[in-house]
Amino acid sequence: MEVKTTRGSIFMDKKQIYLIFSLIFISLGSCVIFKISLCYGFFLSISICLGFSVRNGFKLINLLNIMKKQILECKSLFLLILLIGATVSIWMSSGIIPTMIYYGLDYMKGMNFLFAIFIITSITSVFMGTSIGTIGTIGVVFLALGKIFYIPNNIVLGTIISGAFIADKISPISGLLNLTLDTIKVSYKSTINSMFKTLIPVYLICGFIYFLIGTKYKISIKSSEIDKLSFAIKNNFYISPFLILLPVCIIVMCFLGVKILKSISIGLLCGIVVSFSLQKLDIINIFSSMISGYKAITHSTDLNKILVSGGMISMIEVLLIIIEAIGLSSLLESTGLINPIINNISQKVNSKGELILKTGLISSLLKLRTCKTGIGACCINVLKH
Repeated sequence: MEVKTTRGSIFMDKKQIYLIFSLIFISLGSCVIFKISLCYGFFLSISICLGFSVRNGFKLINLLNIMKKQILECKSLFLLILLIGATVSIWMSSGIIPTMIYYGLDYMKGMNFLFAIFIITSITSVFMGTSIGTIGTIGVVFLALGKIFYIPNNIVLGTIISGAFIADKISPISGLLNLTLDTIKVSYKSTINSMFKTLIPVYLICGFIYFLIGTKYKISIKSSEIDKLSFAIKNNFYISPFLILLPVCIIVMCFLGVKILKSISIGLLCGIVVSFSLQKLDIINIFSSMISGYKAITHSTDLNKILVSGGMISMIEVLLIIIEAIGLSSLLESTGLINPIINNISQKVNSKGELILKTGLISSLLKLRTCKTGIGACCINVLKH
């Protein structure tokens, strides 16, 4: 059986299409299994897609131009990722994150930490209108607190990301949501009313799951250990509740409609000023932290393990992954390779329930096939470093 893959006269065998996707899954899956950078998996996947496409009549130069165009359209995202890498380091060196940890230690003690993370990040993300902005600010603080309370990083990361991605679904200032509304020409009110029918049950189920998981990780850190950490923070950083105003202001700016790129830039500049004026760091160390990362040097080994960031350099691999993911996605879409997969699922829709189910399946499939969840790698990398 042959499948038309473009508006032109180029045809590709259906078995060949499934072979391409199988090789892509093997390439990416092997990287995960053998703990190899996804850069190699995406590069191999792009090479496979280009090879088969050229073999079936597509011009290589045209495909490369399509990839270039799609990648350049996302240049603001690349800049945002680098800014977040720099901002996390500066917020550590400036004492902003240490301050939030300092005041959060006693407050979080005795709480169901994971459940609190899910609720707080989901609410914050709605006000900020951006999932990655939420992860790059308050998410970093929660990860640091999770380390203090001896909760596994992967569980804390999953909770933070789950809560943060609520922004892209219902926030009235979400760029993704507004793009969707503009594309399909519907109002925000009608969309939210319809969306709540599925969102609220899922949100409640997720909250209940995180609550149950959170009961297994009761915060039982001793008061003496909290005192030691608090003393170490107080002894090595200028601590003031006024420093918390900076991340709060960023959240407010996002809520007022200021673009996240501008908000993060302001947060970075303010962090630099605080590092220089209040923490008494010299300019060379400040810019070194931005580029190559920050590592606290205190008498507390526990605090030194927590206050570590990779800076802008740590984000280069993530940038490559996202660039390659966008390139692969553009190839799959422009050559029409993804169409037979989608058509097999979308055919024979007979009811609203079936439409919702198949829409969910297609959306999930698109994320897997076109690798547009590369942003998740950025989120995880931001929090890990």
